[in-house]
Amino acid sequence: MERKRSDEKSTKRRAPSGAAVFQEEVTRALASALFAEWARCGYAALSLEAVAKRAGVGKAALYRRWPSKLAMVSELLSEVGTELAVVPDRGSLREDLAELLRQIRRVLRHPLIGRILPDLHAEMPRTPELAQAVRTRVQVQRRKRAEIVLKRAIERGELAPTLDLDLATDLLGGMLYWRIVITRGRADEAYMERLLDLTLAALTASPASSKRP
Repeated sequence: MERKRSDEKSTKRRAPSGAAVFQEEVTRALASALFAEWARCGYAALSLEAVAKRAGVGKAALYRRWPSKLAMVSELLSEVGTELAVVPDRGSLREDLAELLRQIRRVLRHPLIGRILPDLHAEMPRTPELAQAVRTRVQVQRRKRAEIVLKRAIERGELAPTLDLDLATDLLGGMLYWRIVITRGRADEAYMERLLDLTLAALTASPASSKRP
């Protein structure tokens, strides 16, 4: 399917022109329609015209908010990540990690997100602009939240100051993604407890130096 250039180029959201004021319910309807259409047909076949039609609004209402498919996807993915996951601060590494893992599970269990994520990761190598937007906005936010939790634990003396934060951040959430999205396995409370124990053991067993050879 041939992609429209207007759907791919800009990642910047358009500001309202003149006296135009965005209606929040229209924006929410468009966001919901985007994810529904993406889950239905995949990113490559995703059409902003179909998104507007599903939302029950005119194309002009969509294009006043986002000039391209890439801009819309980038912004809404970033907003979803921010809304669904906040930095836990419960006073201990175990409690913070338990909450962080529950947040990740909640995101991955969302029926639309579970269908979109595999398509997103398959599309990123084919669409460098999308990969750049995801890596500079969505992934950076996620990793920063995990790093905050780990740095607080270091300050409390629960983790070694030589901990490799980059490697430790890779650890957090990776097994849940594989379990829920890839293998479609269960992630019930018993599994979450075992995963928490394993994660804590890995982080505290032996300090991994953050200095690269």
